[in-house]
Amino acid sequence: MGGEVELRVTFFPPLYLQRRIWVLDILRREQVTEIVDIGCGEGQLLAVLCQPAPSLPPPGSDGLTSPSGATLTALEAGDLDLHPTRIAGLDISSHALASAIEDTSPAAANTTYTRWEPLEVNIWHGGLEIFNPAFVNAECIIATEVVEHLPEEILVDFAPMIMGVYHPRLLLVTTPSYGFNARFSPPGLTNIATGFPDPTKRTDRVFRHHDHKFEWTIEEFQEWCEGIAREWGYDVDTTTIGRAQEKDEWGRDEELGGASQVAVFRRLEGEAWARIREEKSTSIKESSKSQKEHRLLETYHYDAHVRARNRGSAEEITKAVLDKFDEWEAAELRLEEIWFVEEIGAMCGGWFEVLIEAIERSARFDLQRSKGQRRGDWPVLLVGGRPGKKKTTSEWAPEQPTDDLFEEVLQSEGYRSDDDPGFDWGSGLYSSDSGVDLSWDISKDDNAWGKESAWTCDSSDDVVDWGTGRWSTLSAAWDFDSPE
Repeated sequence: MGGEVELRVTFFPPLYLQRRIWVLDILRREQVTEIVDIGCGEGQLLAVLCQPAPSLPPPGSDGLTSPSGATLTALEAGDLDLHPTRIAGLDISSHALASAIEDTSPAAANTTYTRWEPLEVNIWHGGLEIFNPAFVNAECIIATEVVEHLPEEILVDFAPMIMGVYHPRLLLVTTPSYGFNARFSPPGLTNIATGFPDPTKRTDRVFRHHDHKFEWTIEEFQEWCEGIAREWGYDVDTTTIGRAQEKDEWGRDEELGGASQVAVFRRLEGEAWARIREEKSTSIKESSKSQKEHRLLETYHYDAHVRARNRGSAEEITKAVLDKFDEWEAAELRLEEIWFVEEIGAMCGGWFEVLIEAIERSARFDLQRSKGQRRGDWPVLLVGGRPGKKKTTSEWAPEQPTDDLFEEVLQSEGYRSDDDPGFDWGSGLYSSDSGVDLSWDISKDDNAWGKESAWTCDSSDDVVDWGTGRWSTLSAAWDFDSPE
């Protein structure tokens, strides 16, 4: 039964950002250093991965003067950072990749923070069905909102190429949940006014985007994931993310789950599985040789700070910290405030643990550790104090109004108003996570954007004309109804 009734459904944060948070959280927990983004589009995720971590990973015992359990304990979740050393993006759209090239350039990097680790970035043009030896044994491959755009003849190559030929340690996949589409209409009705009938005509389903070749139910996605995991030697966990802000008046929220389905594939180790993958993937590797190879469009190399992994003495560090207490006339500072003084970070060789060690070894300071609290928020007290002084926010980082703070977060995450709407079904405009048509149809490549290019603005952060200002208010920054 069809109908014109549409229910307003919005997400906070926007759905695209919830998917990105899910990806980044896994990359942090797994401490991934090498990432390939299949269907990277304009490179928003890659641009985030180009941002430097605030410090190096914890040093071994040789990086500390007197290693102890206090300085070598495992980091808590809140202190985990990403430390990518090599990232790559692949897409079929040269238009989208032009933006990815611009936004991953060292010239576009945030210079506010010191870079302690080198980074290599490679941007590739081509389809996923084509073999690229540079992706073999990659640590993690990501495909967010990609599979639903693949024609059937390309989809069948997804698992053999990605899991068989490349066999990454981790594979992260996201795709729309068809079952959630019912959330946009009252029970018994289907949104045919702004949805898109299945273009393949295989079903009578109404999809969220005109280029989707399918949208799977939770059961269908789970069956597909478990099937390819069994065949190629992976464990898999699936779930959904992205719940609507509005409560469904018919009580369907738990039944329908989230708007996006997500899957984490973890490679099973052992010679037997390695041999199976090699044997089963030989044919697709051979067949792809007759096709046009991926084209490397750009390579960037980010250099690390000259003093990275070259620490100074504890005495040198202690004196520099004391000098800052004096300069700021402070009796108390957060550990993070001290760390982000560039010369102090350099004296520590980029290791946060070296700063902790120097402070704890000195009789001039009292570091107030708190289990469960981020290390950066630990207070450092000047022993003996400083009458009438207590500094909680450093002069180099003044407090910002809430609106500006959220704008900064969005910009640093690569937010674009056309990257993902708030999933308001009424707008009728939906696309992939990258904000481009990931049809993987080479014949459409040169016309993906028509005459209006996505990089006509002066700033790489601005895809559209923002008028008098960019995200002047918090509500503008989270414009759920912005077209993709």
